[in-house]
Amino acid sequence: MKICVLGAGALGCAIGGVLTEAGHEVWLVNRGQAHVDAMLQRGLLMREAGVDRTVPVRAATNCDAIGVVDLVIVLVKSFHTRTVIESARGIVGPDTVVLSLQNGLGHEDILAEVVGREHVLAGKTYAGGVMLAPGHIIAGTKGKETIIGELDGHLSERAQAIAAAFNQAGLACEVSENILGTMWDKLLVNVATGALGAVTHLTYGDLYDVPEIEDCAVAAVAEAMAVARAAGVRLSTTEPRQAWVKASAGLPPEFKVSMLQSLEKGSVTEVDYVNGAVVRWGRKHGVPTPTNLALVACVKGVERKLLGK
Repeated sequence: MKICVLGAGALGCAIGGVLTEAGHEVWLVNRGQAHVDAMLQRGLLMREAGVDRTVPVRAATNCDAIGVVDLVIVLVKSFHTRTVIESARGIVGPDTVVLSLQNGLGHEDILAEVVGREHVLAGKTYAGGVMLAPGHIIAGTKGKETIIGELDGHLSERAQAIAAAFNQAGLACEVSENILGTMWDKLLVNVATGALGAVTHLTYGDLYDVPEIEDCAVAAVAEAMAVARAAGVRLSTTEPRQAWVKASAGLPPEFKVSMLQSLEKGSVTEVDYVNGAVVRWGRKHGVPTPTNLALVACVKGVERKLLGK
């Protein structure tokens, strides 16, 4: 399978790296020249369980020389979705599948507006990654599931083929007939740790050592679950603490949430698409979300302080 990862940062490289090792032609696209140059010069360094290995990869800062692909995996930050997919029109052919594995809600609608809804699959992944240096990542893919599905819920051959390719590469993947519920289940995990990790600047090891942080996380998830139920979403998560526990399962103590990684790179976060989405849906369905509103406000304040944005 010919695959392009749009937004090949830490997570995109982790997924793209193991797919490359499984024999697929994978292109890792990232606008960072130093990151791309490092991968082209020495390969992608992937650290798992404290051990580094080198994976020879294809990498580029744009899609100009790639050609039409079978699968586009979109992993750019939410606020870059439209710009990036518009710049990648040339790699989308008649049978190309465009799969969002981004955090938060709303990306599929943006992708569909650009490439057509018939090309778009939705998905969520519990895999993770941390950027150590250009071309050098910690990969958190072992035992972390990815769930994909058609927007209308039917079990398609193309979704099953992608899941098979992921599983063959060691990426636990299944196809869901309830992808909206899947997206909300993953949103709950991001709600549990994303904003709190960004505000506290703590790695997972320290984040999970503070009981008050857990209390706040569980309260935020409980609000999100109430919103989802009011919206008619069918969740598999049955109680709020499940999301808190799942967020760190299998990840090393030095792992950092993606919102914190964004701040450390001098970028704004995706809080508007995570906790902010809970607040917006809550207002729409008449469900109070004071904890999530407070977390959004805190992250926005940190962004202003650190980034002047």
